[in-house]
Amino acid sequence: MLKIEKFVVSPFSENTYIVWDDESQETALIDPGTLEIYEFDEVREFIEFNKLKLKFLINTHCHLDHIFGNKKFKDLYNPKFYAPELDIPLLKNSTKQGAQFGIKFDDSPLPDEYINEELLLTLGNRGFKFLFTPGHTPGEFCIYFEEEKFCITGDVLFLESIGRTDLWGGDYNTLLSSIKEKLLTLPDDTIIYPGHGDRSSIGYEKKFNPFLK
Repeated sequence: MLKIEKFVVSPFSENTYIVWDDESQETALIDPGTLEIYEFDEVREFIEFNKLKLKFLINTHCHLDHIFGNKKFKDLYNPKFYAPELDIPLLKNSTKQGAQFGIKFDDSPLPDEYINEELLLTLGNRGFKFLFTPGHTPGEFCIYFEEEKFCITGDVLFLESIGRTDLWGGDYNTLLSSIKEKLLTLPDDTIIYPGHGDRSSIGYEKKFNPFLK
């Protein structure tokens, strides 16, 4: 069985997720937005207290608030690091992203491998896959755990909202197409865990998300 834990971090109130298999303890760390050392320590202590084995580090996309902790977690645990290829310009300019907000943080390493829709990763004997959902950034992917009926949606789909498209590489029509073609086609009881705010479900967003009417 897979379990999920959320940490709300940084001035951007970003959701950092840990997903792990409770038998093998194999673990994925998704969008580590840990800017301050105490935030990094909170996630690290959770990993170590629960004796988790950090297998994967994954960025759904590469805006600064989702990558603050990349270097520290990669250096400490050396998980295999995955990120979208089309977002590499953001990753390479991570410190420039920070400078725009007056924030200093460690340059992110480059990924070991790029995400694509053919990629299937496993935690224990549980597999999960990736859905290409550009629009908020050129390369963003959502992470779909089909057996467990949940999806980590990054900054694509939120509770009663959608990702902003006024940043580099954003496109409103592309984002709406991504949501309608890749997310709203999932079962209604699929729980969504977004990059900011509270969780929701596909069925709820179909009914109540004002951007999807």
